[in-house]
Amino acid sequence: MGIFERYLTLWVALAMLAGVLGGLAVPAVFQQVAALEFAHVNLVIAVFIWIMIYPMMVQIDFSAIKDVGKKPAGIVLTLVVNWLIKPFTMALLGWLFFKVLFAGWVDPQTATEYIAGMILLGVAPCTAMVFVWSQLTKGDANYTLVQVSVNDLILIFAFAPLTALLLGVTEIFVPWQTLVISVLLYVVLPLIAGVLTRQLLAKEPARLAAFLAGIKPFSIAGLVATVLLLFALQAETIIRQPLAIGLIAIPLLIQTYAIFALTYFAGCKLRLPHQVAAPASMIGASNFFELAVAVAIALFGLHSAAALATVVGVLVEVPVMLSLVWFANRTRHWFKTS
Repeated sequence: MGIFERYLTLWVALAMLAGVLGGLAVPAVFQQVAALEFAHVNLVIAVFIWIMIYPMMVQIDFSAIKDVGKKPAGIVLTLVVNWLIKPFTMALLGWLFFKVLFAGWVDPQTATEYIAGMILLGVAPCTAMVFVWSQLTKGDANYTLVQVSVNDLILIFAFAPLTALLLGVTEIFVPWQTLVISVLLYVVLPLIAGVLTRQLLAKEPARLAAFLAGIKPFSIAGLVATVLLLFALQAETIIRQPLAIGLIAIPLLIQTYAIFALTYFAGCKLRLPHQVAAPASMIGASNFFELAVAVAIALFGLHSAAALATVVGVLVEVPVMLSLVWFANRTRHWFKTS
């Protein structure tokens, strides 16, 4: 791993700190950035997210989907957890904590937006950083590609209706056009760009490998830039309401560890190889927070409580996932070796 991936937690932490300090020091600058919108989509964040997602999308080889039938159990486990369990447990935890347990500390409108942000995280399974988590756990790279590819295909069609369903349950009006545009912008288009790029370079494996190595740092740079900007835009809220950060983090932490435990131990019981079960668990535990943040901003605004909830998802994701990587690597002996 390169220095960017090895010290990812440090870069993200520094971006958070720099964002908060910058947002407090020069708020007018970031207010101008916030005003750069088209169709409720912030153009600067859109560029950063594209820089972050595109290198990951180039890694996806959709021709690998033909191998799904050879080891179907891992794919089935991933899909069941990501689409039949995780979105609903996230919505349930959001409701439980912010409508019941934390009801006395958060006003109803803010609580509703926090739940919305959590739902957006829960409906978007990881499609980018999972490659990093898979590599750190010595996962089967080809199988991880298949898992991510299938999830991306389902995400294209299921994200908008499932989000609308769960947000509707929380009595939030959902503009379908904004949701669909967000999916197209942050999933479909970079996915097409990645596939086309891979097809152009696939005939020369050395050239493809060199290209992937060359653009890899841009993904981390896009992530760091996105985090910095989001924290700058939320700087006043973070300083003014540190309690809110903690309140949001609690159900997110419970959700992440619970989903990982469910998937990981199910993989063990199904006698899956560790190199298949570990990435499957990482996909389930982590979130496509880039998309969740983008949609939260598009639906509720850059300074909304929903956007803050998704940003907290970014805050807890990297350190939590690194702790799960540590756990997975030390329990490898629980699983089949091949």
